Amino acid sequence: MNRQQELALDVLAAVCKRDRASIKPEQDLAADLGVDSPKALHLLTELEDTLKIEFADEDAARMVTVNDILVFVAKPQA
Repeated sequence: MNRQQELALDVLAAVCKRDRASIKPEQDLAADLGVDSPKALHLLTELEDTLKIEFADEDAARMVTVNDILVFVAKPQA
């Protein structure tokens, strides 16, 4: 896991108020972690600020699992 992914997990744990060790890649953001629309917006904002990246609306809409976030933040950003 690279540094961006580590930071993304830290942000996710903070926004979801969960222990980072309890967050697994296969978990569904909504069903397993309780990420509703307001929390999703907060999560995206925190990820953008922390990781200095930007999520296009299409990318954000495709993020359903923790792994979706980890894959996105691992790829080089333009």
